[in-house]
Amino acid sequence: MQVPIKGNPFVDCNVFSQINLVIMTQSMNELLPPIRNTPRAVIIRGGRILLLRKDGDARGERFGLPGGEQELGESLHDALIRECMEEIDASISVGELIYVAEFFKQKDTVPPMRRHLMEFLFLCSLPDDYAPRNGPSPDKHQVEVVWRELQILPSLVLFPEYLIEAIASIENDMPTYLGTFHEQGLTA
Repeated sequence: MQVPIKGNPFVDCNVFSQINLVIMTQSMNELLPPIRNTPRAVIIRGGRILLLRKDGDARGERFGLPGGEQELGESLHDALIRECMEEIDASISVGELIYVAEFFKQKDTVPPMRRHLMEFLFLCSLPDDYAPRNGPSPDKHQVEVVWRELQILPSLVLFPEYLIEAIASIENDMPTYLGTFHEQGLTA
């Protein structure tokens, strides 16, 4: 079957390809440009992990890793060091890249939109005397910085959700590229 597609008047497609094209076009229309690189710090010490506790939107209380948007001309390491200074008021040492994941984050907009994030998780370390505290420019919904025991992670709301399995698998031979994850729609 031939169907007209923008830029190419007739392309050979089967019905399955047409359905995929419609789904892909609808999905692309929901995305906010551009793709955003997001380095994150996995900081583990003494069986505990350093997390940001967040609250204040439709997601409710949740926990996430320090880190954030890479700026133009900035390396992933430099972005992560800057973001950690802003969020947790600490100068970190960036270690090994352990995971890469694509994440489609639901934005609280009308109409509903998503942000395509490329997340880079690095093992990092802090000075020995670090005490958890908010930095000078915490995330919009960041309430506090906390240590949480690794064994209780499954009982926490970790955002994005793929982090629970990723953090639990740090010692295993999990592949570096984790795949693509979509946040489910928000409910008000």
